[in-house]
Amino acid sequence: MLFEYLTSDALLEKPIPSYHIYDGDVFELIDQAVSFVMSRIDAKVGDRDKTILADVEPEIPLQAVTEAIVNAVCHRDYTSNASVQVMLFKNRLEIWNPGQLPYGLTVDMLKTKHASRPANPLLARPMYLFGSIEQVGTGTEMIVEKCVEKGLQYPEFEQDENFTVTIWRNEAISTQVNTHVNTQVSTQVSTQVDTQVNTQVKKIIQVFKEEETTLQNLMQSLNLRERGTFFRNYIQPALKLGLIEMTIPDKPKSRLQKYRLTEKGLEYLKSIS
Repeated sequence: MLFEYLTSDALLEKPIPSYHIYDGDVFELIDQAVSFVMSRIDAKVGDRDKTILADVEPEIPLQAVTEAIVNAVCHRDYTSNASVQVMLFKNRLEIWNPGQLPYGLTVDMLKTKHASRPANPLLARPMYLFGSIEQVGTGTEMIVEKCVEKGLQYPEFEQDENFTVTIWRNEAISTQVNTHVNTQVSTQVSTQVDTQVNTQVKKIIQVFKEEETTLQNLMQSLNLRERGTFFRNYIQPALKLGLIEMTIPDKPKSRLQKYRLTEKGLEYLKSIS
């Protein structure tokens, strides 16, 4: 069973604009999930300058979407009662599956060529014969390659209680927000940025009381406990909008890492205080 969501919010909140649960064999699940995503993202239609059929160029490469969903279905932990979840937000596509990376394989290794270590070899074999997957460990590398070729932000792989692949959509929204923040005075910033900044980003900006603070302190201020979800839904969007910054940007996972408001963040905080 595979769940899908479509939401315009940065965080999954009810009511969900579109919600589907699919049943079927693995090949049917993959086809349905890919169709769900591709039918709901933006696409550029060509001018038929070569053939009578217009070229259609989706904002997220089809190969990247397919590979991420195939990996989730093929490599998930089938002893878990949880399901693969495909969630499409206004700025990203997230694909979750219950499972852990095989021993010796790290998230960083997924971005380059690595040995194939299928979690479910009896499932991987027919999917390989059908042409859904390769057996040389290049699937995640291909996701990165296709997204970079398209000019999208570098995709992210995260391992916590689930394995998550995040494929970012185009940068139009972020560029527009940053332009507004750079060029407008305080009251104008509030009006314009509020149309783009989600509730989670606004909350985290409002809890900054010190010049520099830790991730743990920010979580405690908001009474939140799940580190991975907090980072993904609060910290990452605020970083992407340029409202906060790391004190040690070249070592994102440093134990000494702290966060502080940027000039844009300070201006925005003043406008909403």
